[in-house]
Amino acid sequence: MPGNETREVGLVLDGETHEGILGLPERPSGLVIFAHGSGSSRLSPRNRRVAGALHDAGFATLLFDLLTEAEDRVFENRFDIELLTRRLVAAAEWAARQPALAELPRGYFGASTGAAAALKAAARQPGRIAAVVSRGGRPDLAGAELEAVEAPVLLVVGGHDPVVIDLNRQALDHLQADSELEIVPGATHLFQEPGSLEQVARLAGDWFRRWLARAAARSIPRGV
Repeated sequence: MPGNETREVGLVLDGETHEGILGLPERPSGLVIFAHGSGSSRLSPRNRRVAGALHDAGFATLLFDLLTEAEDRVFENRFDIELLTRRLVAAAEWAARQPALAELPRGYFGASTGAAAALKAAARQPGRIAAVVSRGGRPDLAGAELEAVEAPVLLVVGGHDPVVIDLNRQALDHLQADSELEIVPGATHLFQEPGSLEQVARLAGDWFRRWLARAAARSIPRGV
């Protein structure tokens, strides 16, 4: 997959093909795997905007459907955090088998319920996920596994989303790794206000640049 490109991919997860969109810069510095919120998909306009900004910043990005079309028609599946977590772990394993992605440090970007799945998936892959970013997320839904997350976590919440701010503050108390809470002034839950999503993308880019670069440096073989 040479050069700068965005292409459609298919991930076989639990025996079914899940459609995805892979963005691959010419020299990617890491891979960010997206986990969308309930009722959304790889076509989420907000996540695609963030992915585009991260792609421009030099990161490979993978957006994919956590649920098949049939699964998504069952409302309860959208809130099955265990199922979403399993799919995220499998997506990271898929990436590890792709020659163009295998050596890249990996991070998760989760929105809403997808953030809980991203945190649980990171907890189950110690040493293999370098960073997690949550946008308007529900990290509280990760439960006891929050304390097992070794990757640094950035929680981004809109300033006009008070309930989610409180839930994120409570989750922050349970995270053991380097973690921060960033509140975007004037933003509501979906970050629809002018400039708010761009601020999310900037914060996410800075976080991934910081932590994925450190992970890449640790993996470089040292000369003798």
